[in-house]
Amino acid sequence: MLDTLQQLCKDINTEQQADGLKWTEDNFLLTLKSIAAAPKRPDNSQLIPHFFPGISDSLHKRASELVSELRDEMLADILNRPASSQRLEELREAMREKNVDVFLVPLADEFHGEATSLSAERLKWLTGFTGSAGFAAVAQESAAIFVDGRYTLQVQNEVDTKLFTPRHVSEEPLSEWLLETLKVDSRFAIDPWLHTESAVNNLKSIADKAGAEFLTLPSNPIDNIWQNRPPHSLALVRSHPDDLAGQTSAEKCTQIANILKEDGIDAVLHNLPDVVCWLLNVRGADLPCTPFALSQVILYADGTADWFINPGKLSPSVTSSLSPDVTVRAPEEMTARLAELGSKKVQLDPTSASQWFIDQLENAGATIIRKEDPCLLPKATKNEVEVEGMRKAHIRDGVAMAKFLHWLGAAAQDGKRNELEAESVLYAFRSEGEHFQDVSFNTISGAGSNGAIVHYRATEESCKTLERGNLYLVDSGGQYLDGTTDITRTVAIGEPKDEMKRRFTLVLKGHISLATAAFPKGTTGSQLDTLARQHLWKEGLDYDHGTGHGVGSYLSVHEGPHRVSKMPSTVALTKGMVLSNEPGYYKTGEYGIRIENLVTVVDHQAPTRAERETLAFENLTFAPIDNRLIETSILNSDEIDWINDYHAEVREKISPLLSGDVKDWLIEATKPLQVSL
Repeated sequence: MLDTLQQLCKDINTEQQADGLKWTEDNFLLTLKSIAAAPKRPDNSQLIPHFFPGISDSLHKRASELVSELRDEMLADILNRPASSQRLEELREAMREKNVDVFLVPLADEFHGEATSLSAERLKWLTGFTGSAGFAAVAQESAAIFVDGRYTLQVQNEVDTKLFTPRHVSEEPLSEWLLETLKVDSRFAIDPWLHTESAVNNLKSIADKAGAEFLTLPSNPIDNIWQNRPPHSLALVRSHPDDLAGQTSAEKCTQIANILKEDGIDAVLHNLPDVVCWLLNVRGADLPCTPFALSQVILYADGTADWFINPGKLSPSVTSSLSPDVTVRAPEEMTARLAELGSKKVQLDPTSASQWFIDQLENAGATIIRKEDPCLLPKATKNEVEVEGMRKAHIRDGVAMAKFLHWLGAAAQDGKRNELEAESVLYAFRSEGEHFQDVSFNTISGAGSNGAIVHYRATEESCKTLERGNLYLVDSGGQYLDGTTDITRTVAIGEPKDEMKRRFTLVLKGHISLATAAFPKGTTGSQLDTLARQHLWKEGLDYDHGTGHGVGSYLSVHEGPHRVSKMPSTVALTKGMVLSNEPGYYKTGEYGIRIENLVTVVDHQAPTRAERETLAFENLTFAPIDNRLIETSILNSDEIDWINDYHAEVREKISPLLSGDVKDWLIEATKPLQVSL
């Protein structure tokens, strides 16, 4: 590869010499690796033309091939499981050099989101574990890996359990392991970039109980031994048009700055990527599925802001679209800028800001105000433009779902199709839609027993066929420039069993109960959660996930701070919020059921004598619910009316955009329920 790299660098320099551009081999390799570190997604097809403008098609092809080789090499290195023993010993040696007895390796980066970039895949590199949640704890004589119930089997298959003892995160918690492992005066260390203050306070209390010393390290020992660690992604940032955002970035900065002034606060640190993207009206491509530009912002009470991001990721059009009150700074400038805030009151959210920021501000002498990020509620409360964009995106998504469900009803009923094929077919239909950018998360395509795994993802090894006489659960979504979608449908393959139909109908009754709720202003999602579970509860059934999560506007498919869940919440649902309605039921080893639509909170016309203002939900998702799975005998007349009215609306909104067999199928699939008297 080295000879190929050198020759390509030479050839590109020859082509670009008229423009005065000159690449050194080191800078050329770093740039290609940074392009390779960006996830494979449509947004990143312009990376090579951006960094190597004007090169010929042949050079573009050679550069693309080299980027693919570099990406494959980085991925192979991360998952080089036979190296686990050597890597663990190298980590222990690095710990000894720092006089550290215990070190934590979380699946996290400095932004504390659901996904991480390749450069932050330290847990995967060290252990081989590929799940979406977990962490490892390493001592000189022992090591453990902690996962939740979703990954108890997976961790056994992927991790060398002679090196890392698997532990259930709640049944065998980290606190127990630390108290067993830490000795008096032993040194327990973390990387302060990878833990929030809230988490650090818990770890400190455990260390105190064990009589150990707790410390934060200036550099991560894994980074010191990971020789082929991927660099940070150079995925490009693009402007999000004001006519889709419904508000300019300058207006948003002024809105939040006014909140700071009212509270007597000088500045606020925004560490969450979706907050940064919303505030500045930009989107990025640093992570799969989610249009984030991984970066931070410090917003000041006068409305000005510092944006800490690699300036090479910004095109001239993005730079020119920014408010003149926004200054772009390299990430390396963050330390000096925080030091200048020593006499100021600085707000940050201790649940999402890294401990590193706390340490820097405390060292500078700043007064830290620990409060929820002031952008969270304004971002979650969509304006009329954003809500209308969500409506339009869901119509296009409904067209894709109609085509897919027709395919399931026609081609996939023979019991020969598989989960990966179905996932691919759905992606193809979605990609035909206007403004489609990417899926909004990795599709959950679960046949039979795989459908009972709530966060399942099909692989070549796990892939099942869609067998007749069983259920197929598909949870998927799309990222469109004007909105984000998330929908789950459960479909019968062949003739469903009576138990499947009854439990599907219980889930449907809960879905309808929440969809038709009217509630006074000030109501939280946790106060509504029981509505969706009540019918399952009556038969001794339940599901172990939340009923609803917030959804961003061409941002994250999982957005706070609102939710519908058993977990207590103090966040009231307000007009403009978008969230999911997704009750389910899962029979381990057999099948799963989930029915999910997105809804938005709207004003509700209360009865004449009402004493309080009320809110309700407007449905955003339009796709048929499988009538073959509905047991009408346990539905009441209001529920039957809701299903028929919903299907009539699906037919009205989606069928004019279809033709031929798909249109005929949709009309048939949305016919009123036949109820025996």
